[in-house]
Amino acid sequence: MQDIRLAIFDWDGTLMDSVGRIVACVQGAARDCELAVPAPAQIRQIIGLSLDVAMSRLFPLSSGSAFDERQIAALIDRYRHHYLHDATPSPLFSGAGELLHDWRSRGLQLAVATGKSRRGLDRVLDETGLHPLFVTSRGADEARSKPDPLMLEQILAELGLSPRQAVMIGDSVHDMAMAEAIAMPRIGVTWGVDSRDALGRHGPVAVVDSMAALRALL
Repeated sequence: MQDIRLAIFDWDGTLMDSVGRIVACVQGAARDCELAVPAPAQIRQIIGLSLDVAMSRLFPLSSGSAFDERQIAALIDRYRHHYLHDATPSPLFSGAGELLHDWRSRGLQLAVATGKSRRGLDRVLDETGLHPLFVTSRGADEARSKPDPLMLEQILAELGLSPRQAVMIGDSVHDMAMAEAIAMPRIGVTWGVDSRDALGRHGPVAVVDSMAALRALL
């Protein structure tokens, strides 16, 4: 991967160990809205999607029609409330900060493409002190939800790069499918939501099991 100039990271489940917190907050939102509480495995399948798409998939009406905008908005509001107050730890994965600092010091540009909102992304970037390392980022409210590749296309256009000059790094099939749609090289990581086999179906250049293995690729 000698020609790579930009590494684009997913956030939740890739850099931050936040899957448990997301599961708890979705379940809390369901209880607040007096809906059936989805199982953790169901919630893991929607992590990485924008909240409106995720909630629509998790909470369809019994008739099969989608929730209306008011109902989706209520779920999102309660999810955000819980995310601000939930005590479930969500640290960076071990070695994530060191990897980012190392790659940046060697001249590789870094970016984030996430299912978080802009407000949510800026909050965690500031909390972790990582904001200065990233040259740009896109949240779910600034593009279409993964696996649509629009947020990747926006990042590439902003930086004047082609898809072959960047690599997408993520833990979900949504990340892999998004990059696959524009023939961008992609690396799957197995410490998040999806398995090695699931990630491998989208033709990644590698699927890695540790931050050290990821660091060695670039």
